[in-house]
Amino acid sequence: MVTVDYGFVDSVLKEHGYDKTNAIAILQDIQGEYSFLPKEALIYIAEKLGVSEANLYGVATFYENFSLNEKGKYVIKCCNGTACHVRKSDDVQEALYQATGMKPGDTMSSDGLFTIERVACLGACGLAPVCTVNGVVHASMTPDKIRALINELREAEKV
Repeated sequence: MVTVDYGFVDSVLKEHGYDKTNAIAILQDIQGEYSFLPKEALIYIAEKLGVSEANLYGVATFYENFSLNEKGKYVIKCCNGTACHVRKSDDVQEALYQATGMKPGDTMSSDGLFTIERVACLGACGLAPVCTVNGVVHASMTPDKIRALINELREAEKV
């Protein structure tokens, strides 16, 4: 469970002049810090901007880039685009779910390390199938490569 730093939230609000027309930019900054939008932060921001919680929640849920769910330390985006699909990205994704102990619909692995997001396209079709880990591209993935990558990330946590 994330603890919201209200000092940080206040600094973001101040930077944006406590202006409700800057709600999207404010939410982007908050998500940049926490990797998702904590409910407590949304309630606080709504109060400080003088808008209803429902209004702010509506903004946060309208845009696909915002997330209301806590994410793992490693956010893994797997491409589902045509180029990746024809190069067997489904096999890579299945191996990824198995390696992390997750299943489709889970928002985070039980150890808090991983979040898997299936996306329409990562824009790297020539490198298909592609995954990113916290924005770093991993090209020409195979089930074996994704399992090795997950093991490598887990090992890095033991140091």
